[in-house]
Amino acid sequence: MTNPILAQWQTPFEIAPFDAISDDDFAPALDTALTAHLGEIDAIADNTETPDFDNTIGAMEAAGEALDKVLSVFFTVAGADSNPKREELQRDFSPKLAAHFSAISSNKALFRRVADLWARKDDLTLTPEQSRVLMLTHRSFVRAGAALEGEDDTRMQEIKARLATLGTSFTQNLLADEREWFMKLSEGDLEGLPDFVVEAARAAGAEKGVDGPVVTLSRSIIVPFLQFSPRRDLREGAYKAWAARGANGGETDNREIAAETLKLREERAHLLGYDNFATYKLETEMARTPERVRELLMQVWEPAKAQADADSETMTQMMQADGINGPLEAWDWRYYAEKRRKAEHDLDEAELKPYLQLDRMIEASFSCANRLFGLDFAPLDIPLYHEDCRAWEVTRNGKHVAVFIGDYFARGSKRSGAWCSAMRAQAKFPKEQAPIVINVCNFAKGDPALLSYDDARTLFHEFGHALHQMLSNVTYESISGTSVARDFVELPSQLYEHWLEVPEVLAEFATHAETGAPMPKEMLEKVLKAANFDMGFQTVEYVASALVDLEFHDGSAPVDPMAKQAEVLEQIGMPHAIGMRHATPQFAHVFAGDGYSSAYYSYMWSEVMDADAFAAFEEAGGAFDEERANALETHILSTGGSREAEELYLAFRGKLPGVEALLKGRGLIAA
Repeated sequence: MTNPILAQWQTPFEIAPFDAISDDDFAPALDTALTAHLGEIDAIADNTETPDFDNTIGAMEAAGEALDKVLSVFFTVAGADSNPKREELQRDFSPKLAAHFSAISSNKALFRRVADLWARKDDLTLTPEQSRVLMLTHRSFVRAGAALEGEDDTRMQEIKARLATLGTSFTQNLLADEREWFMKLSEGDLEGLPDFVVEAARAAGAEKGVDGPVVTLSRSIIVPFLQFSPRRDLREGAYKAWAARGANGGETDNREIAAETLKLREERAHLLGYDNFATYKLETEMARTPERVRELLMQVWEPAKAQADADSETMTQMMQADGINGPLEAWDWRYYAEKRRKAEHDLDEAELKPYLQLDRMIEASFSCANRLFGLDFAPLDIPLYHEDCRAWEVTRNGKHVAVFIGDYFARGSKRSGAWCSAMRAQAKFPKEQAPIVINVCNFAKGDPALLSYDDARTLFHEFGHALHQMLSNVTYESISGTSVARDFVELPSQLYEHWLEVPEVLAEFATHAETGAPMPKEMLEKVLKAANFDMGFQTVEYVASALVDLEFHDGSAPVDPMAKQAEVLEQIGMPHAIGMRHATPQFAHVFAGDGYSSAYYSYMWSEVMDADAFAAFEEAGGAFDEERANALETHILSTGGSREAEELYLAFRGKLPGVEALLKGRGLIAA
């Protein structure tokens, strides 16, 4: 029988036939696909014809269709619905895939063809897109070590294989710690918790097979528990467990993995002729150098820390008024911040949450996409990998644009966080293909599911990434959608968050779960006024993580990453009661792979642009200005990585922004 992953998919829009695929299909499908892909690559490398774009770069772009299918299905389910078998497969696949792609990037005959084309680039008749793809292909080969010879070449392959294994182990260790820990709550322990937290805790207990409510390490449960529980002892236990993920000793401890990862990255950079990994990594980003990254982060750090220090003093006084002496601790901050928010803004999240229904927020994100870009969304009834998943066909003027899949609820089989990926990216070569895009989130389940304001912002954020994929309009898949500089990729997602704050959007879609009544005008005003509440805390926890990431990679790799982390935090004066958003043992952005290594700053780099980009709408006809929306699609959302990021932003805005718009947007300096 034909393996269902490798068969021709006779499904709507050629979506993977999840109901026909079993875990036993993945390993043989991968082996077959790897062999086929290497055969295609060898045929290109061994071609005796003079290299041209079509027989070399174009042929490489067209190769690997079967492998793309296997990897898109496997990594979707491995991240969002893991099980022991899939974790075992992931451990097996990781070094195998690293070796496969290393074999391609170190194929000397293939590299000679690419280098030959690059040397003759000025004599070739290429489209702008083809020139860009040629440049990126040549650069990726060089940066992967294709020009290395002998022992250096061999060592580079070993490093890449080992890094792939370490990244997989880091991810699985973190998932194991998050999955295994929970804290049982008695009925008395629920006192003071809003109904939505109690309901989420009971649902989590049911999922764990426990008779009664529990707190888990899912952000959608533990954060509201820390916000609302009056039991300081329980908050302390929960927070310490959350902060200890990946650092509990034993088989799931990530500290040695982090140390080895940093050492290998440094060695990799040295082999390629760079002083350190940060210099190597940032060469292809908008920021270009570690110095520019550090300058941005410190420009934001100083006002953010000043705000956080002032907030800490206020909340310490509140805590002392409750009869608790001693310093404000990390497990106190969210609790007293919530009390303060209620007092200063008269905004109670328990009252707010019924107005932020998941279904209505999905409708809101779709509505904004319709008004800005003319997109329509129709539900699809198709088999997906989990019963919680939902799908929509995306059309414009009746023409198919994409399939969008949403997987919104937290569960033990899903890694933490939220992300967007393309199960199939948009391309026109070697054939027309429309994107299949998925958003994965970790919201607490409920009937109906209710979101916090931060949850709603996350939903809009991930949908902004989805729009970048769905509206892509390029020829080659390698430059499609979100295939852009790391510090540019967050621009569309962070920009889209602004539409959640548009009063007319909340007025229409923030309706009460029981009564259906729209959010009262005074509550809406409070929500918008409180949008920057506790921004000192949010900015400090993020920037601290970004600075630690940068310092890990800008210089010699630390022997003890935890000691280096402590050193960096001491140097910048990290407030006592604020933890890093991602401490080293759970910093998956940086250690689960090298996507955000030296580049966690990129969210803030993008935010500098997103604050300025939304100002462009406000300066024009408002949030739904047609001319600005067209410009956003034309110059940013549709172009993928077909041009340099800076060039794309200049085409949209006419100028590059300064940090002031970000600081004003966060309320850290006067508007």
